[in-house]
Amino acid sequence: MKSILAILQNKLKMSENSQHQKSGDRQVSAVVIGCGNRGENYSNFGRDFPDRLKIIAVADPKIHRRNKIGDFHGIAEENRFASWESFKDKEKMADFAMICTQDKDHMVPAILMADKGYHILLEKPMAVSEEDCKKITEACQRNSVMLVVCHVLRYFPPAAKIKEIIDSGMIGEVMTINHTENIGYWHFAHSFVRGNWRNEAESTFSLLAKCCHDVDLIYFWMGGKEAVNIQSVGSLQHFKKDKKPAGASNRCLDCPLTKTCPYSAEKIYLSPPVEKHWPMSVVCDIEDDPTKYPGALRKCLETGPYGRCVYDCDNDVCDTQMVNFMFDTGAVANLTMTAFSADICVRNTRITGTAGELVWDGSSEGPIRVYSFSKDTWENVYPDSIAPKCRTNGHGGADFFLVDSFLKAIARNDPSLIKSGGQESLKSHLLVFEAEKSRKQNMANLAKN
Repeated sequence: MKSILAILQNKLKMSENSQHQKSGDRQVSAVVIGCGNRGENYSNFGRDFPDRLKIIAVADPKIHRRNKIGDFHGIAEENRFASWESFKDKEKMADFAMICTQDKDHMVPAILMADKGYHILLEKPMAVSEEDCKKITEACQRNSVMLVVCHVLRYFPPAAKIKEIIDSGMIGEVMTINHTENIGYWHFAHSFVRGNWRNEAESTFSLLAKCCHDVDLIYFWMGGKEAVNIQSVGSLQHFKKDKKPAGASNRCLDCPLTKTCPYSAEKIYLSPPVEKHWPMSVVCDIEDDPTKYPGALRKCLETGPYGRCVYDCDNDVCDTQMVNFMFDTGAVANLTMTAFSADICVRNTRITGTAGELVWDGSSEGPIRVYSFSKDTWENVYPDSIAPKCRTNGHGGADFFLVDSFLKAIARNDPSLIKSGGQESLKSHLLVFEAEKSRKQNMANLAKN
């Protein structure tokens, strides 16, 4: 069975590679605003498929970041900017803008570029407030430009296949969805305890930063049906000062417990081999002789935020949260967000219906297991497509399919090719904001009692 699947996958890969390399669509041009991990990831599409995407300009305050992407794409020096504000006084120079800045910095550049006539590729979340999300959507509508929000899971072949299974009626009318986002113990410590998304005032709350993907996926699977009731509970349970072990120091590299602590920075970042890729590249993002990188990384951990004890940081976002939804059909859904898992960014899903159920373990190649009540049998269903081998391969290839769809939409002037447009994405974002309001209200009521 495995050999048959391998043959099928190879054929699909060859077919996909051929299809995307010879799409026949015109080359689309872009500017990149924010040259971090996501900006580099999406722009890399142009390195693998230069006939389909050309990067014209970049903007980032860190010179080595903008030069890295600039050098990859042969961008002229005069089009390498220290800030998105440089675009204010310039004529439109590309078809679309990639907005890949920090979450709280999405709204202003997105509106500026939409007002100049650029189509917009917007990294999730759209913005960190309901009002800013609405302003971005309105700006794109007002200027008649396309907006794709990077809810990449809508483009993830297994997730798209699940939607197809539901729409086909194989499991009948959906009754329940149980969906878990396993963030992973060290990933949560990296991003949400020590990292950029640790503090709500500086970034946003963790459900929006990490699980707006998952809320959107539930909304997508439910066919955009209205959620009539939302309840949420959750809190920061573990990564706080009163959980700090006796004898632990404030920094990992001089802590006597570093060999036994699961969240030790030495374990996470300095375990061999030490190479400059995520998450190490976030800790120490320098352009230097690769042989010197381990030493530079250690120095960053000795003095920087990623070397702090996880029980002695300025983090305040939830490490555990559950959200319950009731839809206007009577169907209910549950989302669990947990920091405490061995799996890193792996989703687990069970959907029950009146005629059967399906189970998915989050893998990119499947199978999705579907049970029929009438036949009393399980069937393995596999995704229809696999991303070609390329650099834009995050989220199991979903990143590739998102960029591919958006380029086709622009080249063909066909917004219907976008699965995560402004209005749909705004609706699912509003569900996330409602869930967080519910959580805060419920936790306040519990504190009073």
